[in-house]
Amino acid sequence: MSTQTLTIDGMHCEHCVEAVREALESVRGVSVEHVEVGRADVAYDPSAVSEDQLATVLDDVGYELSSA
Repeated sequence: MSTQTLTIDGMHCEHCVEAVREALESVRGVSVEHVEVGRADVAYDPSAVSEDQLATVLDDVGYELSSA
């Protein structure tokens, strides 16, 4: 497992935090450690989950992955 801090644009409130948490938790192989406005700490298996997959799932709920 690899631990990563994701910087996420478009988050402004607790609703955003929960939406991002749920979106990331829906990805098989991702374990969400902490989410706050603007960032998420996750652990994932890079051989099973790509950064593009994380960006897509965040985009689907209205947020943008600005860096991982």
